[in-house]
Amino acid sequence: MYRLLPTLFAFLPLFLSAQVVNFTQSNLPIVVLNTGGQAIPEDQKITAGMSIIYNGPGQINHLTDPPNDYNGLIGIEIRGSSSLTYEKKNYSIETRDLEGDDFSVPLLGMPNESDWALISPLNDKSLIRDVMAYWFATSAMDWAPRTRFVEVMLNGEYIGVYVLLETVKRDGDRVDIAGLKDDDLAGDSLTGGYILAMDKLNTGVGGDWISPFPPYVGAWQSTWFQIVYPKDDDIQPEQRAYIEDYVTDFEHALAQWTPNSTPTYASWIDTDSWVDYLLVNEVTKNIDAYRLSAYFYKDRDDNDPLLKMGPVWDFNIAFGIGDYCDAQPFEGWVKDFNDNCPDDAWQIHFWWEKLLRDGAFQAQIKNRWQTLRAGPWSDANVHTCIDSLTQLLAEPAARNFQRWPVLGTYVWPNAFIGQSWQEEVDYLDTWLADRIEWIDGNIMSIGPAVSVDSAPWAPYFSLYPNPVSDTRILTVEYNADEAQFSLFDFSGHRLLDRHTLPGGLQQKQTVTLPEGLPEGVYFYTIEQGERLVGRGKLVKM
Repeated sequence: MYRLLPTLFAFLPLFLSAQVVNFTQSNLPIVVLNTGGQAIPEDQKITAGMSIIYNGPGQINHLTDPPNDYNGLIGIEIRGSSSLTYEKKNYSIETRDLEGDDFSVPLLGMPNESDWALISPLNDKSLIRDVMAYWFATSAMDWAPRTRFVEVMLNGEYIGVYVLLETVKRDGDRVDIAGLKDDDLAGDSLTGGYILAMDKLNTGVGGDWISPFPPYVGAWQSTWFQIVYPKDDDIQPEQRAYIEDYVTDFEHALAQWTPNSTPTYASWIDTDSWVDYLLVNEVTKNIDAYRLSAYFYKDRDDNDPLLKMGPVWDFNIAFGIGDYCDAQPFEGWVKDFNDNCPDDAWQIHFWWEKLLRDGAFQAQIKNRWQTLRAGPWSDANVHTCIDSLTQLLAEPAARNFQRWPVLGTYVWPNAFIGQSWQEEVDYLDTWLADRIEWIDGNIMSIGPAVSVDSAPWAPYFSLYPNPVSDTRILTVEYNADEAQFSLFDFSGHRLLDRHTLPGGLQQKQTVTLPEGLPEGVYFYTIEQGERLVGRGKLVKM
């Protein structure tokens, strides 16, 4: 147990007099949070106290028991995106020492770390979707967040059943990649590790850049990449440039690859991890998959030079819970989201459609599915998992729904509204059995709906030489419909205005730089009408 000053939580028994629900004991660990009267904000952690009572497997935990798993300081803030509108909040937690610094601890038997999340099932009235999803992922992928069900008290008030889980972070027991130091600026040390994500723009993560490729040909949407590790305050310009160039070079290689040719993309990515990522998100029918909270990472070259997909994250709109974009039916592929929801601002990037044109990649998916179904994802194991989780929550669920009386009511985006917790669990159980059976019958046809010969190509643009020194003539190589090339200086002044690039496959057009262009960094854009389809930087030396 990690303990601070004995007097720090001397007032904890006062919690007993202010409970909304008559909560005194649980078969789950009990997490007690105290903010000292402070409101918990959304964008900056405040210092608070946390104690955890856990007497071991099969034991009852009493609110009056002394804290025996953790008793100390934390930083806490509200977390989430769509869930911010819910009254029952999600929280990010950072365990801290007396000086307020990060303090790594092994909460509830999980490996040492300082960053954690408390996830609040509210729209998920089965209470088990997130934990089920990470159960699927743990048995298939290198790492997935570990989870523990808990019941939580906040400032003397019972706030229900939560999931305490590990967050996505570089660590030997989480995303196990090399750490980057400030002076890792060249050679192998520059090549890793990095954690990146595709996500919305309001996630508070820095290091954003726009892919030079749209999600698909003709899309008005763009894809944003975010550098999750190193943090924005820590990453050096050389490191930022390296990982952006690496991902962009991979995108060019994938865009230029044609079916029935050698899969050159395989020298950039670890296809095993991409297959597992796809299958976890497809079996759960995670409607946010591939496009939101979509993590990927790269280790140092001398450890593993390939780009890996994952870890998986965020399943609050999965397992048939959603009432939009074909989320509810157990039939259908999540990978086809762009066809079902073309007006959504966040589309699946072209990577997946292009990879799924490769017969070898398709075969790898089919073989892996059969392997998982013969082992950890067997019908017996899936139903055993559901049964064990619901048995564990039998009593806590009743208290949770007394505190949050949402059964029989619509909570966005419920497609099914059960009148009892058991109805919600039965719906999930039946839906998942039907989903797995549907994939069993359709996995052999997971490739694109169109033939590879008639499918539109993913556009790509390449500008060279870059850097440029002793010439004014640049070459733009591309696959795209007619587009316009413009060049800007660092202040945004347009130096070359909408030079036309005729459309076609495997095109090369020359562009002449303005005479007397000084040394420096410049930016170019490629547009089709009013739509940005490519952008990048040009260095003049």
